[in-house]
Amino acid sequence: MTKLVYFAWVRERVGKPEEDVELPSGLETVADLVRWLKTRGEEYDHAFENEGVVRAAIDKVHAKPDAAIADAREIAFFPPMTGG
Repeated sequence: MTKLVYFAWVRERVGKPEEDVELPSGLETVADLVRWLKTRGEEYDHAFENEGVVRAAIDKVHAKPDAAIADAREIAFFPPMTGG
């Protein structure tokens, strides 16, 4: 099982702060995971409609879309952040 965590408007659109999921075989990268999530329902499709905007972290380390998700315990998704 992998814990998926959603922050800010990603959480609002998905409708939950987190969930534990059994990832299907064949998912290798963050981008693969996002594409799979978008097939899980309208709320996920809406949350990830612009894949280039949502950021990810694997086990609390920022990750690019091509980052491998094998052995990840937690994958978090959040919108871009600004501030100082």
